[in-house]
Amino acid sequence: MSECRQPRNGSLVKNAGADDAPVFSVKQSEELIDPLNRPYSDILVTGNVVITEIDLCDSSASENGYGWEGYQNEALPEKEQHRYIRNLRFQIFNVYRRLFTIAFVVNLAILISLAVKGNAEVPYLASVVIGNIFVAVLIRQDNVVNGLFCAFTSVPNSWPLSVRTFVARIYSLGGIHSGSSVAATLWLFYFTIRVTEDLIKKKASAPLTGITYTILLLLIVIIALAMPSFRRLKHDYFEMVHRLLGWTVTALVWAEVILLTRDYKDPQKHLHVALRESAPFWLVVILTASIASSWMHLRKVKVTSEVLSDHAIRINFDHKTPAPGTFVRISHSPLTEWHSFATIAAPQKQGYSIIVSRAGDWTSNVIANPPHEVWIRGIPTCGVMTIVPLFRRVVIVATGSGIAPCAPHLFAKQTAIKLLWISRNIAKTYGAAFVDSIMSAAPDSVIYDTDAYGRPNMVQLIHHLYKEFDAEAVCIIANQPITQKVVYGLMTRYGGLSIVRFPAITMGFIFRGVAAFGAIWDS
Repeated sequence: MSECRQPRNGSLVKNAGADDAPVFSVKQSEELIDPLNRPYSDILVTGNVVITEIDLCDSSASENGYGWEGYQNEALPEKEQHRYIRNLRFQIFNVYRRLFTIAFVVNLAILISLAVKGNAEVPYLASVVIGNIFVAVLIRQDNVVNGLFCAFTSVPNSWPLSVRTFVARIYSLGGIHSGSSVAATLWLFYFTIRVTEDLIKKKASAPLTGITYTILLLLIVIIALAMPSFRRLKHDYFEMVHRLLGWTVTALVWAEVILLTRDYKDPQKHLHVALRESAPFWLVVILTASIASSWMHLRKVKVTSEVLSDHAIRINFDHKTPAPGTFVRISHSPLTEWHSFATIAAPQKQGYSIIVSRAGDWTSNVIANPPHEVWIRGIPTCGVMTIVPLFRRVVIVATGSGIAPCAPHLFAKQTAIKLLWISRNIAKTYGAAFVDSIMSAAPDSVIYDTDAYGRPNMVQLIHHLYKEFDAEAVCIIANQPITQKVVYGLMTRYGGLSIVRFPAITMGFIFRGVAAFGAIWDS
Protein backbone atom coordinates (compact mmCIF):
# COMPACT_ATOMS: atom_id res chain seq x y z
CA MET A 1 0.00 0.00 0.00
CA SER A 2 1.23 3.45 -0.90
CA GLU A 3 -0.09 5.14 2.22
CA CYS A 4 -1.41 4.29 5.65
CA ARG A 5 -5.03 5.22 6.28
CA GLN A 6 -7.21 4.93 9.34
CA PRO A 7 -10.67 3.42 9.03
CA ARG A 8 -13.27 6.09 8.38
CA ASN A 9 -16.10 4.24 10.11
CA GLY A 10 -16.32 1.48 12.67
CA SER A 11 -13.50 -0.92 13.24
CA LEU A 12 -11.00 -2.75 11.15
CA VAL A 13 -10.50 -6.38 12.01
CA LYS A 14 -7.33 -8.25 11.20
CA ASN A 15 -5.93 -11.75 11.35
CA ALA A 16 -3.01 -12.50 13.53
CA GLY A 17 -2.50 -15.93 12.06
CA ALA A 18 -1.51 -17.42 8.74
CA ASP A 19 -0.63 -15.40 5.69
CA ASP A 20 -3.72 -16.51 3.78
CA ALA A 21 -6.11 -15.93 6.67
CA PRO A 22 -8.95 -13.42 6.63
CA VAL A 23 -8.94 -9.86 7.76
CA PHE A 24 -10.24 -11.00 11.12
CA SER A 25 -7.97 -11.19 14.13
CA VAL A 26 -9.57 -12.79 17.15
CA LYS A 27 -8.66 -12.53 20.76
CA GLN A 28 -10.02 -15.29 22.92
CA SER A 29 -11.79 -14.09 26.01
CA GLU A 30 -13.89 -15.93 28.53
CA GLU A 31 -15.99 -12.83 29.02
CA LEU A 32 -17.42 -10.48 26.42
CA ILE A 33 -15.35 -7.54 27.57
CA ASP A 34 -13.46 -5.06 25.42
CA PRO A 35 -10.09 -4.47 27.13
CA LEU A 36 -10.05 -0.88 25.84
CA ASN A 37 -13.53 -0.27 27.28
CA ARG A 38 -14.89 1.04 23.98
CA PRO A 39 -18.59 1.12 23.03
CA TYR A 40 -20.05 -1.99 21.42
CA SER A 41 -20.43 -0.21 18.08
CA ASP A 42 -16.64 -0.06 17.77
CA ILE A 43 -16.04 -3.80 18.13
CA LEU A 44 -17.44 -7.01 16.74
CA VAL A 45 -18.40 -9.68 19.24
CA THR A 46 -18.75 -13.21 17.89
CA GLY A 47 -19.65 -15.88 20.39
CA ASN A 48 -16.90 -15.89 23.01
CA VAL A 49 -14.54 -14.00 20.70
CA VAL A 50 -13.84 -10.29 20.82
CA ILE A 51 -12.57 -8.83 17.56
CA THR A 52 -10.75 -5.62 18.29
CA GLU A 53 -9.72 -2.61 16.29
CA ILE A 54 -6.10 -2.26 15.23
CA ASP A 55 -3.98 0.68 14.21
CA LEU A 56 -3.38 0.54 10.47
CA CYS A 57 -0.09 2.37 10.93
CA ASP A 58 1.20 -0.24 13.35
CA SER A 59 4.08 -2.03 11.63
CA SER A 60 3.22 -5.28 13.37
CA ALA A 61 -0.16 -5.22 11.66
CA SER A 62 1.29 -5.51 8.17
CA GLU A 63 3.60 -8.30 9.28
CA ASN A 64 0.71 -10.55 10.26
CA GLY A 65 -1.07 -10.28 6.92
CA TYR A 66 -4.62 -9.75 5.75
CA GLY A 67 -4.83 -12.54 3.19
CA TRP A 68 -4.69 -10.16 0.24
CA GLU A 69 -1.66 -7.96 0.86
CA GLY A 70 0.87 -7.79 -1.94
CA TYR A 71 -1.63 -8.54 -4.68
CA GLN A 72 -0.89 -5.18 -6.31
CA ASN A 73 2.75 -6.18 -6.70
CA GLU A 74 1.80 -9.30 -8.62
CA ALA A 75 1.72 -8.80 -12.37
CA LEU A 76 -1.69 -9.35 -13.92
CA PRO A 77 -1.48 -11.41 -17.13
CA GLU A 78 -2.16 -9.58 -20.35
CA LYS A 79 -5.51 -10.18 -22.02
CA GLU A 80 -5.56 -12.96 -24.58
CA GLN A 81 -6.38 -12.44 -28.28
CA HIS A 82 -7.03 -9.18 -30.11
CA ARG A 83 -9.40 -6.67 -28.53
CA TYR A 84 -11.99 -7.03 -31.30
CA ILE A 85 -11.97 -10.81 -31.00
CA ARG A 86 -12.29 -10.63 -27.20
CA ASN A 87 -15.20 -8.21 -27.36
CA LEU A 88 -16.95 -10.20 -30.06
CA ARG A 89 -16.58 -13.42 -28.14
CA PHE A 90 -17.19 -12.45 -24.53
CA GLN A 91 -19.43 -9.39 -24.81
CA ILE A 92 -21.27 -9.18 -28.13
CA PHE A 93 -21.64 -12.95 -28.43
CA ASN A 94 -21.67 -14.15 -24.85
CA VAL A 95 -23.45 -17.46 -24.19
CA TYR A 96 -26.79 -15.75 -23.56
CA ARG A 97 -26.65 -13.99 -26.93
CA ARG A 98 -25.44 -17.12 -28.70
CA LEU A 99 -28.52 -18.97 -27.48
CA PHE A 100 -30.67 -16.01 -28.50
CA THR A 101 -29.05 -16.00 -31.94
CA ILE A 102 -29.53 -19.73 -32.48
CA ALA A 103 -33.23 -19.56 -31.52
CA PHE A 104 -33.84 -16.47 -33.64
CA VAL A 105 -31.75 -17.28 -36.72
CA VAL A 106 -33.18 -20.80 -37.12
CA ASN A 107 -36.68 -19.32 -37.06
CA LEU A 108 -35.70 -16.51 -39.42
CA ALA A 109 -34.22 -18.93 -41.97
CA ILE A 110 -37.38 -21.04 -42.02
CA LEU A 111 -39.58 -17.94 -42.25
CA ILE A 112 -37.64 -16.52 -45.21
CA SER A 113 -37.82 -19.88 -46.97
CA LEU A 114 -41.61 -20.07 -46.55
CA ALA A 115 -42.11 -16.43 -47.50
CA VAL A 116 -40.14 -16.92 -50.72
CA LYS A 117 -42.14 -20.01 -51.64
CA GLY A 118 -45.36 -18.26 -50.65
CA ASN A 119 -47.21 -21.49 -49.92
CA ALA A 120 -47.47 -21.38 -46.12
CA GLU A 121 -50.99 -22.02 -44.88
CA VAL A 122 -52.41 -19.85 -42.11
CA PRO A 123 -53.03 -22.76 -39.66
CA TYR A 124 -49.41 -23.87 -40.11
CA LEU A 125 -48.14 -20.36 -39.38
CA ALA A 126 -50.34 -20.24 -36.29
CA SER A 127 -48.74 -23.46 -35.04
CA VAL A 128 -45.25 -21.98 -35.45
CA VAL A 129 -46.21 -18.74 -33.68
CA ILE A 130 -47.75 -20.56 -30.73
CA GLY A 131 -44.86 -23.05 -30.68
CA ASN A 132 -42.36 -20.24 -30.15
CA ILE A 133 -44.53 -18.64 -27.46
CA PHE A 134 -44.76 -22.10 -25.85
CA VAL A 135 -40.96 -22.42 -25.70
CA ALA A 136 -40.55 -18.86 -24.40
CA VAL A 137 -42.99 -19.48 -21.55
CA LEU A 138 -41.97 -23.01 -20.64
CA ILE A 139 -38.23 -22.25 -20.41
CA ARG A 140 -39.08 -19.87 -17.54
CA GLN A 141 -41.29 -22.28 -15.61
CA ASP A 142 -39.88 -23.00 -12.14
CA ASN A 143 -39.92 -26.79 -12.41
CA VAL A 144 -38.43 -26.72 -15.90
CA VAL A 145 -35.64 -24.38 -14.73
CA ASN A 146 -34.92 -26.59 -11.73
CA GLY A 147 -34.97 -29.71 -13.90
CA LEU A 148 -32.49 -28.23 -16.38
CA PHE A 149 -30.18 -27.05 -13.60
CA CYS A 150 -30.39 -30.46 -11.94
CA ALA A 151 -29.49 -32.23 -15.18
CA PHE A 152 -26.61 -29.91 -16.09
CA THR A 153 -25.11 -29.66 -12.60
CA SER A 154 -25.26 -33.42 -12.01
CA VAL A 155 -22.06 -33.75 -14.01
CA PRO A 156 -19.41 -35.20 -11.63
CA ASN A 157 -16.60 -32.81 -10.71
CA SER A 158 -14.16 -35.54 -11.79
CA TRP A 159 -15.08 -34.88 -15.42
CA PRO A 160 -12.83 -32.65 -17.56
CA LEU A 161 -12.95 -29.00 -16.62
CA SER A 162 -13.89 -28.15 -20.22
CA VAL A 163 -17.16 -30.09 -19.87
CA ARG A 164 -17.96 -28.63 -16.46
CA THR A 165 -17.24 -25.10 -17.63
CA PHE A 166 -19.55 -25.65 -20.59
CA VAL A 167 -22.51 -27.03 -18.59
CA ALA A 168 -22.09 -24.35 -15.92
CA ARG A 169 -23.36 -21.78 -18.42
CA ILE A 170 -26.86 -23.22 -17.95
CA TYR A 171 -27.80 -19.99 -16.15
CA SER A 172 -27.72 -18.28 -19.57
CA LEU A 173 -30.84 -20.16 -20.68
CA GLY A 174 -32.73 -16.85 -20.75
CA GLY A 175 -31.32 -16.43 -24.25
CA ILE A 176 -33.75 -19.13 -25.41
CA HIS A 177 -36.64 -17.23 -23.77
CA SER A 178 -35.71 -13.96 -25.48
CA GLY A 179 -34.88 -15.52 -28.84
CA SER A 180 -38.13 -17.48 -28.99
CA SER A 181 -40.17 -14.42 -27.94
CA VAL A 182 -38.71 -12.23 -30.69
CA ALA A 183 -39.06 -15.06 -33.22
CA ALA A 184 -42.71 -15.52 -32.25
CA THR A 185 -43.33 -11.82 -32.88
CA LEU A 186 -41.64 -12.01 -36.28
CA TRP A 187 -43.72 -15.06 -37.24
CA LEU A 188 -46.85 -13.31 -35.99
CA PHE A 189 -46.10 -10.34 -38.25
CA TYR A 190 -46.06 -12.66 -41.28
CA PHE A 191 -49.12 -14.51 -39.95
CA THR A 192 -50.97 -11.18 -39.68
CA ILE A 193 -50.24 -10.40 -43.33
CA ARG A 194 -51.60 -13.79 -44.42
CA VAL A 195 -54.72 -13.50 -42.24
CA THR A 196 -55.38 -10.03 -43.66
CA GLU A 197 -55.14 -11.49 -47.18
CA ASP A 198 -57.59 -14.23 -46.21
CA LEU A 199 -59.93 -11.65 -44.71
CA ILE A 200 -60.05 -9.93 -48.09
CA LYS A 201 -60.75 -13.32 -49.69
CA LYS A 202 -63.54 -13.99 -47.12
CA LYS A 203 -61.66 -17.00 -45.70
CA ALA A 204 -60.80 -15.43 -42.31
CA SER A 205 -63.25 -13.63 -40.03
CA ALA A 206 -62.97 -10.04 -38.85
CA PRO A 207 -62.78 -11.05 -35.14
CA LEU A 208 -59.82 -13.34 -35.89
CA THR A 209 -58.05 -10.56 -37.79
CA GLY A 210 -58.73 -7.98 -35.06
CA ILE A 211 -57.39 -10.24 -32.30
CA THR A 212 -54.32 -11.03 -34.39
CA TYR A 213 -53.46 -7.33 -34.75
CA THR A 214 -54.02 -6.80 -31.01
CA ILE A 215 -51.70 -9.65 -30.03
CA LEU A 216 -49.02 -8.35 -32.41
CA LEU A 217 -49.24 -4.88 -30.89
CA LEU A 218 -49.02 -6.21 -27.33
CA LEU A 219 -46.00 -8.43 -28.12
CA ILE A 220 -44.18 -5.46 -29.66
CA VAL A 221 -44.88 -3.42 -26.49
CA ILE A 222 -43.66 -6.29 -24.25
CA ILE A 223 -40.42 -6.65 -26.22
CA ALA A 224 -39.83 -2.87 -26.29
CA LEU A 225 -40.25 -2.60 -22.51
CA ALA A 226 -37.95 -5.59 -21.98
CA MET A 227 -34.99 -3.75 -23.50
CA PRO A 228 -32.12 -3.62 -20.95
CA SER A 229 -31.97 0.19 -20.86
CA PHE A 230 -35.62 0.46 -19.82
CA ARG A 231 -35.45 -2.46 -17.39
CA ARG A 232 -32.55 -0.91 -15.50
CA LEU A 233 -34.39 2.40 -15.07
CA LYS A 234 -37.89 1.07 -14.35
CA HIS A 235 -37.46 -2.53 -13.26
CA ASP A 236 -40.56 -2.74 -11.05
CA TYR A 237 -42.69 -1.16 -13.76
CA PHE A 238 -41.24 -3.58 -16.32
CA GLU A 239 -42.06 -6.59 -14.13
CA MET A 240 -45.66 -5.47 -13.61
CA VAL A 241 -46.29 -4.63 -17.28
CA HIS A 242 -44.55 -7.82 -18.46
CA ARG A 243 -46.80 -9.87 -16.19
CA LEU A 244 -50.12 -8.14 -16.91
CA LEU A 245 -49.61 -7.89 -20.67
CA GLY A 246 -48.41 -11.51 -20.71
CA TRP A 247 -51.67 -12.60 -19.10
CA THR A 248 -53.63 -10.51 -21.60
CA VAL A 249 -51.80 -12.07 -24.54
CA THR A 250 -52.45 -15.56 -23.14
CA ALA A 251 -56.18 -14.87 -22.95
CA LEU A 252 -56.20 -13.46 -26.48
CA VAL A 253 -54.26 -16.47 -27.79
CA TRP A 254 -57.04 -18.70 -26.44
CA ALA A 255 -59.58 -16.67 -28.41
CA GLU A 256 -57.26 -16.74 -31.44
CA VAL A 257 -56.97 -20.54 -31.41
CA ILE A 258 -60.73 -21.03 -31.10
CA LEU A 259 -61.54 -18.55 -33.89
CA LEU A 260 -58.75 -19.87 -36.11
CA THR A 261 -60.00 -23.44 -35.70
CA ARG A 262 -63.56 -22.36 -36.43
CA ASP A 263 -62.60 -20.42 -39.58
CA TYR A 264 -60.30 -23.07 -41.09
CA LYS A 265 -61.77 -26.40 -39.95
CA ASP A 266 -63.47 -28.91 -42.17
CA PRO A 267 -67.12 -27.78 -42.46
CA GLN A 268 -68.23 -31.33 -41.68
CA LYS A 269 -66.34 -31.42 -38.37
CA HIS A 270 -67.65 -30.08 -35.07
CA LEU A 271 -65.63 -27.32 -33.39
CA HIS A 272 -64.87 -29.33 -30.25
CA VAL A 273 -63.57 -32.22 -32.35
CA ALA A 274 -61.39 -29.90 -34.43
CA LEU A 275 -59.97 -28.33 -31.26
CA ARG A 276 -59.19 -31.72 -29.78
CA GLU A 277 -57.19 -32.56 -32.91
CA SER A 278 -55.43 -29.18 -33.03
CA ALA A 279 -51.76 -28.98 -31.96
CA PRO A 280 -51.98 -25.23 -31.15
CA PHE A 281 -54.88 -25.94 -28.77
CA TRP A 282 -52.83 -28.37 -26.68
CA LEU A 283 -49.79 -26.12 -26.72
CA VAL A 284 -51.93 -23.32 -25.29
CA VAL A 285 -53.31 -25.69 -22.64
CA ILE A 286 -49.80 -26.58 -21.49
CA LEU A 287 -48.40 -23.03 -21.54
CA THR A 288 -51.45 -21.78 -19.59
CA ALA A 289 -50.91 -24.49 -16.99
CA SER A 290 -47.24 -23.48 -16.86
CA ILE A 291 -48.12 -19.85 -16.13
CA ALA A 292 -50.75 -20.83 -13.56
CA SER A 293 -48.54 -23.33 -11.75
CA SER A 294 -46.48 -20.77 -9.82
CA TRP A 295 -49.67 -18.95 -8.76
CA MET A 296 -51.07 -22.20 -7.43
CA HIS A 297 -48.26 -21.97 -4.86
CA LEU A 298 -49.26 -18.42 -3.86
CA ARG A 299 -49.59 -18.15 -0.10
CA LYS A 300 -49.06 -15.76 2.76
CA VAL A 301 -46.59 -17.04 5.35
CA LYS A 302 -45.58 -15.83 8.77
CA VAL A 303 -41.99 -14.70 9.17
CA THR A 304 -39.70 -13.36 11.86
CA SER A 305 -37.61 -10.32 11.05
CA GLU A 306 -34.24 -9.35 12.43
CA VAL A 307 -33.06 -5.82 11.69
CA LEU A 308 -29.30 -6.08 11.18
CA SER A 309 -28.74 -2.35 10.66
CA ASP A 310 -30.30 0.63 8.93
CA HIS A 311 -28.98 -0.93 5.71
CA ALA A 312 -30.10 -4.55 5.99
CA ILE A 313 -32.72 -6.85 7.49
CA ARG A 314 -32.84 -10.62 7.76
CA ILE A 315 -36.22 -12.32 7.26
CA ASN A 316 -36.61 -15.89 8.53
CA PHE A 317 -38.95 -18.57 7.13
CA ASP A 318 -39.64 -21.98 8.65
CA HIS A 319 -41.90 -23.74 6.11
CA LYS A 320 -39.18 -25.58 4.12
CA THR A 321 -35.43 -25.96 3.64
CA PRO A 322 -34.33 -25.12 0.08
CA ALA A 323 -31.15 -26.27 -1.65
CA PRO A 324 -28.11 -23.95 -1.85
CA GLY A 325 -28.16 -21.62 -4.85
CA THR A 326 -31.93 -21.11 -5.00
CA PHE A 327 -34.01 -17.96 -4.73
CA VAL A 328 -37.59 -17.14 -3.70
CA ARG A 329 -40.00 -14.36 -4.64
CA ILE A 330 -41.72 -12.29 -1.97
CA SER A 331 -44.28 -9.50 -2.11
CA HIS A 332 -46.64 -7.31 -0.11
CA SER A 333 -48.90 -6.83 -3.14
CA PRO A 334 -49.04 -10.03 -5.26
CA LEU A 335 -50.65 -8.52 -8.36
CA THR A 336 -48.30 -5.58 -8.79
CA GLU A 337 -44.76 -6.42 -7.68
CA TRP A 338 -42.45 -9.28 -6.79
CA HIS A 339 -38.87 -9.25 -5.53
CA SER A 340 -36.41 -12.15 -5.71
CA PHE A 341 -33.93 -12.96 -2.94
CA ALA A 342 -31.41 -15.73 -2.44
CA THR A 343 -32.27 -18.32 0.19
CA ILE A 344 -29.92 -19.00 3.09
CA ALA A 345 -30.65 -22.42 4.51
CA ALA A 346 -30.03 -22.57 8.25
CA PRO A 347 -27.28 -25.10 9.03
CA GLN A 348 -28.87 -28.29 10.43
CA LYS A 349 -32.17 -26.49 10.96
CA GLN A 350 -35.56 -26.43 9.32
CA GLY A 351 -36.21 -23.30 7.29
CA TYR A 352 -34.20 -20.57 5.65
CA SER A 353 -33.71 -16.83 5.65
CA ILE A 354 -33.18 -14.00 3.17
CA ILE A 355 -31.27 -10.75 3.52
CA VAL A 356 -32.88 -7.58 2.20
CA SER A 357 -30.48 -4.66 1.81
CA ARG A 358 -31.40 -1.06 1.08
CA ALA A 359 -31.60 -0.55 -2.69
CA GLY A 360 -34.76 1.50 -3.28
CA ASP A 361 -38.14 2.51 -1.90
CA TRP A 362 -39.47 -1.02 -1.44
CA THR A 363 -36.42 -2.38 0.38
CA SER A 364 -36.15 0.78 2.49
CA ASN A 365 -39.76 0.33 3.59
CA VAL A 366 -39.14 -3.32 4.51
CA ILE A 367 -36.17 -2.32 6.70
CA ALA A 368 -38.11 0.52 8.34
CA ASN A 369 -41.20 -1.66 8.88
CA PRO A 370 -40.06 -5.24 9.53
CA PRO A 371 -42.73 -7.62 8.22
CA HIS A 372 -44.47 -10.31 10.25
CA GLU A 373 -45.90 -12.01 7.17
CA VAL A 374 -45.23 -11.87 3.42
CA TRP A 375 -46.62 -13.37 0.23
CA ILE A 376 -44.51 -15.98 -1.53
CA ARG A 377 -45.13 -17.51 -4.97
CA GLY A 378 -43.86 -20.57 -6.75
CA ILE A 379 -41.09 -22.79 -5.43
CA PRO A 380 -37.43 -22.08 -4.62
CA THR A 381 -35.80 -21.80 -8.04
CA CYS A 382 -32.21 -22.45 -9.06
CA GLY A 383 -29.96 -19.48 -9.81
CA VAL A 384 -26.39 -18.94 -10.92
CA MET A 385 -24.83 -20.10 -7.63
CA THR A 386 -26.30 -23.58 -8.11
CA ILE A 387 -23.28 -24.32 -10.32
CA VAL A 388 -20.74 -24.09 -7.46
CA PRO A 389 -20.56 -27.87 -6.67
CA LEU A 390 -19.47 -28.53 -10.27
CA PHE A 391 -15.96 -27.41 -9.31
CA ARG A 392 -13.53 -28.89 -6.82
CA ARG A 393 -12.00 -25.57 -5.72
CA VAL A 394 -13.82 -22.27 -6.15
CA VAL A 395 -13.12 -18.64 -5.29
CA ILE A 396 -16.45 -17.04 -4.37
CA VAL A 397 -16.58 -13.25 -4.46
CA ALA A 398 -19.34 -11.26 -2.77
CA THR A 399 -19.74 -7.52 -2.54
CA GLY A 400 -21.99 -6.19 0.21
CA SER A 401 -25.24 -8.13 0.57
CA GLY A 402 -24.09 -10.40 -2.27
CA ILE A 403 -22.92 -12.61 0.58
CA ALA A 404 -26.47 -13.97 0.88
CA PRO A 405 -26.40 -16.25 -2.22
CA CYS A 406 -22.88 -17.38 -1.26
CA ALA A 407 -23.56 -18.26 2.39
CA PRO A 408 -25.49 -21.54 1.77
CA HIS A 409 -22.51 -23.02 -0.06
CA LEU A 410 -20.21 -22.07 2.80
CA PHE A 411 -22.55 -23.81 5.23
CA ALA A 412 -23.09 -26.87 3.00
CA LYS A 413 -19.34 -27.48 2.55
CA GLN A 414 -19.91 -29.40 -0.69
CA THR A 415 -16.69 -28.14 -2.24
CA ALA A 416 -13.51 -26.29 -1.24
CA ILE A 417 -14.26 -22.55 -1.21
CA LYS A 418 -12.18 -19.43 -0.73
CA LEU A 419 -14.46 -16.51 0.10
CA LEU A 420 -13.61 -12.91 -0.73
CA TRP A 421 -16.15 -10.57 0.86
CA ILE A 422 -15.73 -6.94 -0.13
CA SER A 423 -17.88 -4.57 1.88
CA ARG A 424 -17.88 -1.63 4.22
CA ASN A 425 -18.10 -2.16 7.94
CA ILE A 426 -19.60 -5.64 7.87
CA ALA A 427 -19.99 -5.82 11.66
CA LYS A 428 -22.37 -2.88 11.84
CA THR A 429 -24.11 -3.64 8.55
CA TYR A 430 -24.81 -7.37 8.84
CA GLY A 431 -24.63 -8.06 12.57
CA ALA A 432 -22.29 -10.10 14.71
CA ALA A 433 -24.33 -13.32 14.60
CA PHE A 434 -24.46 -13.53 10.82
CA VAL A 435 -20.80 -12.60 10.36
CA ASP A 436 -19.85 -15.13 13.02
CA SER A 437 -21.74 -17.87 11.16
CA ILE A 438 -19.88 -17.00 7.96
CA MET A 439 -16.49 -17.02 9.66
CA SER A 440 -17.25 -20.27 11.46
CA ALA A 441 -18.19 -21.94 8.18
CA ALA A 442 -15.22 -20.49 6.25
CA PRO A 443 -12.50 -19.49 8.73
CA ASP A 444 -9.95 -18.75 5.98
CA SER A 445 -12.17 -16.16 4.31
CA VAL A 446 -10.70 -12.88 3.12
CA ILE A 447 -12.67 -9.79 4.04
CA TYR A 448 -11.73 -6.51 2.41
CA ASP A 449 -13.00 -3.44 4.27
CA THR A 450 -13.55 -0.65 1.74
CA ASP A 451 -13.98 1.86 4.56
CA ALA A 452 -10.41 1.18 5.61
CA TYR A 453 -8.72 0.62 2.25
CA GLY A 454 -10.93 2.10 -0.43
CA ARG A 455 -11.93 0.11 -3.48
CA PRO A 456 -9.50 -2.58 -4.63
CA ASN A 457 -8.49 -3.50 -8.14
CA MET A 458 -11.10 -6.25 -8.32
CA VAL A 459 -9.70 -8.23 -11.25
CA GLN A 460 -6.15 -8.15 -9.92
CA LEU A 461 -7.18 -9.12 -6.37
CA ILE A 462 -9.44 -11.97 -7.50
CA HIS A 463 -6.85 -13.29 -9.95
CA HIS A 464 -4.31 -13.27 -7.11
CA LEU A 465 -6.62 -15.36 -4.88
CA TYR A 466 -7.51 -17.64 -7.79
CA LYS A 467 -3.85 -18.55 -8.30
CA GLU A 468 -3.04 -18.71 -4.61
CA PHE A 469 -5.98 -21.03 -3.88
CA ASP A 470 -5.30 -23.11 -7.03
CA ALA A 471 -8.97 -22.75 -7.90
CA GLU A 472 -10.80 -24.16 -10.91
CA ALA A 473 -13.37 -21.37 -11.13
CA VAL A 474 -14.52 -18.00 -9.81
CA CYS A 475 -18.13 -17.12 -9.00
CA ILE A 476 -19.04 -13.51 -8.24
CA ILE A 477 -22.19 -11.93 -6.82
CA ALA A 478 -22.10 -8.15 -7.17
CA ASN A 479 -23.92 -5.40 -9.03
CA GLN A 480 -24.13 -5.57 -12.81
CA PRO A 481 -21.20 -3.26 -13.76
CA ILE A 482 -18.79 -4.96 -11.34
CA THR A 483 -19.90 -8.46 -12.32
CA GLN A 484 -19.47 -7.78 -16.02
CA LYS A 485 -16.08 -6.15 -15.51
CA VAL A 486 -14.73 -8.96 -13.33
CA VAL A 487 -16.06 -11.84 -15.45
CA TYR A 488 -14.71 -10.26 -18.65
CA GLY A 489 -11.41 -9.34 -16.99
CA LEU A 490 -10.84 -12.91 -15.78
CA MET A 491 -12.08 -14.83 -18.81
CA THR A 492 -9.85 -12.85 -21.14
CA ARG A 493 -6.70 -13.48 -19.09
CA TYR A 494 -4.63 -16.63 -18.92
CA GLY A 495 -5.77 -18.89 -16.12
CA GLY A 496 -3.48 -21.84 -16.66
CA LEU A 497 -6.08 -23.72 -18.71
CA SER A 498 -6.43 -24.72 -22.33
CA ILE A 499 -10.01 -25.67 -23.07
CA VAL A 500 -11.51 -26.41 -26.47
CA ARG A 501 -15.28 -26.12 -26.22
CA PHE A 502 -17.97 -27.10 -28.66
CA PRO A 503 -17.46 -25.09 -31.89
CA ALA A 504 -21.20 -24.51 -32.46
CA ILE A 505 -21.44 -22.69 -29.17
CA THR A 506 -18.04 -20.99 -28.90
CA MET A 507 -17.32 -20.29 -32.57
CA GLY A 508 -14.30 -22.60 -32.36
CA PHE A 509 -12.05 -20.45 -30.20
CA ILE A 510 -9.57 -21.97 -27.77
CA PHE A 511 -10.33 -20.87 -24.22
CA ARG A 512 -7.38 -20.31 -21.90
CA GLY A 513 -8.84 -17.83 -19.44
CA VAL A 514 -10.18 -18.14 -15.93
CA ALA A 515 -13.55 -19.92 -15.73
CA ALA A 516 -15.55 -17.03 -14.25
CA PHE A 517 -19.30 -16.91 -13.66
CA GLY A 518 -21.76 -14.25 -12.55
CA ALA A 519 -25.41 -13.27 -12.91
CA ILE A 520 -26.34 -11.75 -16.28
CA TRP A 521 -29.68 -9.99 -15.54
CA ASP A 522 -31.56 -11.70 -18.32
CA SER A 523 -34.82 -12.51 -16.53
